[in-house]
Amino acid sequence: VLLLGVLGVPLVISMGFRNCIQREYDPNSYACIQRFLKDVASAVSDLPPSARTVNISHNSIRRLVPASFSHLTQLVHLRLDFNRLLVIQDGAFDNLTSLRILNLTNNNISRLSRGTFRGLVNLTDLLLHNNKLRTVDNQAFQPLEKVRNIQLSFNNLTLFSELVESVSELRKLQSLDLCHNNISSLNHSFEFPGSLRFLYLCYNHIRDLDCHRDLFAPIHMLDLSNNSISSAASFRYVNLSNTGLLRLKDNPYLDVFQFLNSSDIPPQNVDYSGMLVGKQWSIPQLCQHLGSQTMDHFSLLYNKFTDLNRSAINHCPPIKKLDLSNNNIVSLDCLRFVNNKSSLHSFIMDHNKLDSLGSCNASKVPNLRNISLRYNCILTIEPYAFSFAPRLRTLMLNFNDIVYLKPNALAGLRNLIVLRLDNNLLTGLYEGRFQDLENLKILNLRNNNVPTIHLKTFFKLTNLIILDLGGNRIRKLTKDSFRYLKSLKKLYLDKNHIKYIQSKIFSPIHSTLQVLDLQKNNLRYNSYRIKISPFEELSQLYDLKLQSQQPYGINIIPLLFFKGLTSLKALYLSQNVELSLSPDTFYDLSSLEKLYISDAYNGIQNFAPGIFKKLTRLKILNLENTGVQLVTPEVFGDLVNLTVLYLAKNAMQTINIDVFKNLTSLRYLDLRKCPVSCTCNNQDFKEWMEKSTVQIVYFYNYTCVNQNKELFYKFDVKVCHVDFGKILFISVFPTLLLVMTIPILYIKNYWHLKYGFYIFYSWFSDYWWQKEDQQYLYDAFVSYNSHDENWVLQQLLPNLETKGPPSFKLCLHHRDFELGKNIIDNIVDSIYNSRKTICVISRRYLFSEWCSLEIQLASYRLFQEKKDVLILVFLEDIPKGELSKYHRMRKVMLKKTYISWPQEEDAQDLFWARIRKALKESNSNPEQDNIQLKD
Repeated sequence: VLLLGVLGVPLVISMGFRNCIQREYDPNSYACIQRFLKDVASAVSDLPPSARTVNISHNSIRRLVPASFSHLTQLVHLRLDFNRLLVIQDGAFDNLTSLRILNLTNNNISRLSRGTFRGLVNLTDLLLHNNKLRTVDNQAFQPLEKVRNIQLSFNNLTLFSELVESVSELRKLQSLDLCHNNISSLNHSFEFPGSLRFLYLCYNHIRDLDCHRDLFAPIHMLDLSNNSISSAASFRYVNLSNTGLLRLKDNPYLDVFQFLNSSDIPPQNVDYSGMLVGKQWSIPQLCQHLGSQTMDHFSLLYNKFTDLNRSAINHCPPIKKLDLSNNNIVSLDCLRFVNNKSSLHSFIMDHNKLDSLGSCNASKVPNLRNISLRYNCILTIEPYAFSFAPRLRTLMLNFNDIVYLKPNALAGLRNLIVLRLDNNLLTGLYEGRFQDLENLKILNLRNNNVPTIHLKTFFKLTNLIILDLGGNRIRKLTKDSFRYLKSLKKLYLDKNHIKYIQSKIFSPIHSTLQVLDLQKNNLRYNSYRIKISPFEELSQLYDLKLQSQQPYGINIIPLLFFKGLTSLKALYLSQNVELSLSPDTFYDLSSLEKLYISDAYNGIQNFAPGIFKKLTRLKILNLENTGVQLVTPEVFGDLVNLTVLYLAKNAMQTINIDVFKNLTSLRYLDLRKCPVSCTCNNQDFKEWMEKSTVQIVYFYNYTCVNQNKELFYKFDVKVCHVDFGKILFISVFPTLLLVMTIPILYIKNYWHLKYGFYIFYSWFSDYWWQKEDQQYLYDAFVSYNSHDENWVLQQLLPNLETKGPPSFKLCLHHRDFELGKNIIDNIVDSIYNSRKTICVISRRYLFSEWCSLEIQLASYRLFQEKKDVLILVFLEDIPKGELSKYHRMRKVMLKKTYISWPQEEDAQDLFWARIRKALKESNSNPEQDNIQLKD
């Protein structure tokens, strides 16, 4: 395998891309996001020419070289934002004649040269904000013949004249954003193209309008806010007669009335936000300048208003939309300050300091359709607070501190369509609070503190279509919770504390409900056998969210839990940590097209065969991080319409190719972070990957399990085609047979084998030919276990070597073995250089392999050479039953004398006499009676 790996790696042609993902829902869109790329080629080199959208954002690309995208001739949208681009070389976008949108925002580009955008003849939107641009070549934008929108905000541009010249020939340019730069002067030599309609010059350092009179003549919307214009006289020499909207917010010391007297702009076309109109007396004065013609939009944001008296805008012309946001107003005052009430359609007072809404019996504002009071400090709403607006259609009260809706607080709003009460502090929804809202279609109560839903909370809301109760503290739902909502289509109950769903809860809305969100609640079941079908009557439901049940997930889904959901298209079960599914869980979901079960990593390991058998219409299946170890046709074989399959972050090492043969519609496969092994078990999968039209996400980045530096696509499957079967059989079978028989022979004939080996060894060492009359070095070799060494040294050695006469010379291994010599050679030499062998036998002796070897070698002389060489000394009584398994020992005892060591001192003298006698006897007469000293 290693040799073949060195010889070469086959070229892989696959639908996987090295650093991009083909969007599962759009085959012409590619995302190459957060891939730590340092050059464009690594992203686009393997993309097909048919690509229309490419996103290479959030990488580390510093330079674009010429023809970086030359083969992507059909590209329409290109994103290169959030990189580290410093330089764009001329011709970098050559051949991108179809490109419409180019996003280069959030980079470090400091200069645009003449050839930067060469070839982009059809570009319509160029986004360059948040860079470090200082200079722009006067012909940099010249190739952009059809560009309509150029964004250059948040840069370091200073030369206004250079910018005007660069865009002067763009006959289709409509919007130019130059906000947040360092422009201080509007001096110029060229003119804007006549097509320009929107010009943004906010947040610069402009002090004076030192430009040609007609520079802004074609501009419809001009933003000069947040500059340093202080002299109203600057506007006297500038033509603003065609300007439809002028913003001048936060230009310090610019007097609004001097400005109106100096400028030729119609006063109704000025946004007066942040112009510090502020004083009560100044508003009537301002209204005198506005004339009598109806105003579409009157903006007075950021003017530090604290209150508006009833005559504040009485002299203003009729107003359709009045915006008083971002002031310090503390009272709505029932809109008494509005004189021409019949013209007002929209009223906005966001970001003020309203703390309550009182009862209103004031004259009506008959045509008022929209009220927005967001981001205030409203605590209470009194009865009939909006009775002045009987035709109100949209009421925005979100992001306040509303704790309690008093009875009849919303009375009279029979035409209301949209009511936003989300992000408040409501603690209860009581009976009758919404009873007048009979035409309400959207009710948002998200992120409050509602604990329960009372019987008639939604009484008469028969036309309600969308109800959002997410993010509250609801613990229980009853069969009366949604009794009157006969038209409800979308119900959001996520992020509550619901633990149980009764089967009849949704009965009142069974024929209309289409979307139900129950994610992040506390649903949990502990048995498949629970008979519960809470969705049984929801035949129109097509979207059901049950993901992230707290704290550990929904755990077990009862067998009939999804019964009745015949129209369900999308089911979300992700992030239920301990999720467990039975084979019949999805039996009733025959219309399902999207199923998400990702991040159920503690519950699911392998799916039961046939679990998806009824999901023949399924198109998207997400099983990411579910602990799957094996994919089989029995599990996935029925998903004939599946187009997208997520299997990332699972434990699969081997991929069964038969699974994908059945998935005939599959176009997108995600196996990222699966420990795929580079073995022949994956040979078919590797070959299928190379030939398949299925996109395998980041195919080139898959590493071999336990070989993080080895890439799966480089695994050479040629080694798998060699017929290793016969080779392995021929080489392995004998080895296996030997391995199987050796342990048996070893256990049964251990000592026979060992004995034979050392006998052969002794013969080989020339001891076979020892002569009878040879001269011995020792009278006896002493064989003993180390645990009996004290007896040998304290009893045997003194009594035989020092006491006498006669005295005997003994051979002891610790004293007489030759240093450096093999231990086997030492044993054999000692036995054959001694007339006798004394075996000091105890239970530990019997268990010792070395002692057994010594007695075996000595017994060889006894049986084969017919020499009386063995003296057996028993230090302890060992029953014959214990000696039975030491058959060699039993055989010696039948042939030879053995002596027992007595514990009584009186008998020990006789013991030593017997030992001396045995040592004196000749080696030639081995046949003797057994001698055993008794107590």
